[in-house]
Amino acid sequence: MIYVHQFPCLSDNYGYLVHDTDSHETAAIDTPDGKEYLREADLKGWRITQIWNTHWHPDHAGGNAMIQEATGCTITGPAEIEGKFPIDRIVAHGETVQLGAHSAQVIDVSGHTNGHIAYHMADSGIAFVGDSVFALGCGRMFEGEPKQFWGSLERLKALPPETLLYCAHEYTASNAKFALHADPDNAALAAYAEEIAAKRARDEWTVPTTLERELATNPFLRADDPAMMAKWGGTAPYETFAALRAAKDNF
Repeated sequence: MIYVHQFPCLSDNYGYLVHDTDSHETAAIDTPDGKEYLREADLKGWRITQIWNTHWHPDHAGGNAMIQEATGCTITGPAEIEGKFPIDRIVAHGETVQLGAHSAQVIDVSGHTNGHIAYHMADSGIAFVGDSVFALGCGRMFEGEPKQFWGSLERLKALPPETLLYCAHEYTASNAKFALHADPDNAALAAYAEEIAAKRARDEWTVPTTLERELATNPFLRADDPAMMAKWGGTAPYETFAALRAAKDNF
């Protein structure tokens, strides 16, 4: 059985420890704060045996060395990690990683960075998506191109709708403000935004989210919707996505 332990770290990151109760292996999903990850694992009585990095940014791989030094764990991630932070195994789209008897498929979700990957554990119905997509948002396009990033979102859109998306930041309240601006006539979005505001007022988390809900409300995942294309322009979904991303960057 897979158990996900979620905790806040840094200013707005979420940390994730994925524990297999049969093999007793534990994977750290990204390492924004090595000290906090080690503390949380110790509180759970777990030993981190693996790190799965999604991309190279320091708030995702900056704790690799500290955790590996303390635990001897194996570090897996995309090629872009190499030369920046410790890594033992480089993986790319279509490959798999194992946690005990449970496998995770590696998905190319480049766009935020050019080597960004996600990990989809189909048997558990979960995906760790880093900064590729957020609740009601997506990552800034620091390195990629719109067509590339849209292709990444299409790969995520093709996952089972009930998939739980574990994204890396608590950005949902600010994302909701832009989403309402981008798609003001979306009743499902309006209801979702109200729920988010209530949760944040109680200092509750808004992550994970479900793919099904994001497909109905996240403007970036809806860039192929005819109404969104008409409102935001573009003859192809990636052009609409580009317009939305540019608007969000300046919102």
